[in-house]
Amino acid sequence: MNRLNFLLLAAVLASGLVLVNSAYDARQLFTARDRARAEALRLEADYQRLQAERHAQATNLRVEAVARERLQMRVITPAITHQPGAPATPAASGVQR
Repeated sequence: MNRLNFLLLAAVLASGLVLVNSAYDARQLFTARDRARAEALRLEADYQRLQAERHAQATNLRVEAVARERLQMRVITPAITHQPGAPATPAASGVQR
């Protein structure tokens, strides 16, 4: 009878340890899931902010201003336009190529 009691006690202790370990793992997974959800929400907010910034940067006025300031571009006029095969006009002769 003592052996049976000892085996039952060992089984109860082993199952208790397994239960505690599985509860600990469940808590760890739960907190990892919460952290992942919070990170996903933060990334979604960053994505929305970046989309809004991209939209603001891509407006026609912004692109034109950047082209004028940084790239030193200017509006096309017939005076600076050269068409291949067309005779040179006095206005176009002063343009450097």
